[in-house]
Amino acid sequence: MYKILVVDDEKLIVKGIKYSLEQDGMEVHAAYDGEEALNLLKNNKYDLVVLDVMLPKIDGLEVLRLAREFTRVPVIMVTAKGEDMDKIIGLDHGADDYITKPFNILEVKARIKAILRRSIQKSDANKQPGKLASGELEINMESRRALIKGNEVNLTAKEFDLLALFMNNPAKVYSRENLRDLVWENANCDVRTVDVHIRRLREKIEEDPSDPKYILTKWSVGYYFR
Repeated sequence: MYKILVVDDEKLIVKGIKYSLEQDGMEVHAAYDGEEALNLLKNNKYDLVVLDVMLPKIDGLEVLRLAREFTRVPVIMVTAKGEDMDKIIGLDHGADDYITKPFNILEVKARIKAILRRSIQKSDANKQPGKLASGELEINMESRRALIKGNEVNLTAKEFDLLALFMNNPAKVYSRENLRDLVWENANCDVRTVDVHIRRLREKIEEDPSDPKYILTKWSVGYYFR
């Protein structure tokens, strides 16, 4: 479950973002001034922060500057001002993205999901070894090649991305929505696309796709790698 901090002195905005993100299964904390935001950041581990520039007590840019002394959590700056200089200043302080008011909540969610996706991919890339193997299956992360019994398997880019994600996280169950958000850049694609790619991947790496030994199904939940 992603843990998000939303910081804005306009309570209706916080309420709207909080409600929308919670509908996607995220845990959302709220702060209404810069001082409260810093306290929460020091005492909690967040996956992302939505941070307004104009805040009571400590403004958003100063919150960001101080926060960067102890955390690299991704931050989306929110400002009612549209001047490029404000945006540049925010990014120079260590923000990952910015959005201006008034905004569409769907755009905010899209920005949040995009940054979370990049953060996960970056984290995975940092911990991925050059090669991963399980039984007769082996993949090389650098050359993006997959081998079965030493013979190369012709995988598409998305099929390889799926397989690499599974092999880097054995036994972890991913819902179709999880896989869609992590592997596909377009999070609005139909989740049935995930099923199709899983089926094709099984046909290429499984000796018997109808009785797979690598990519298994957790009924009514999702898929996982054994």
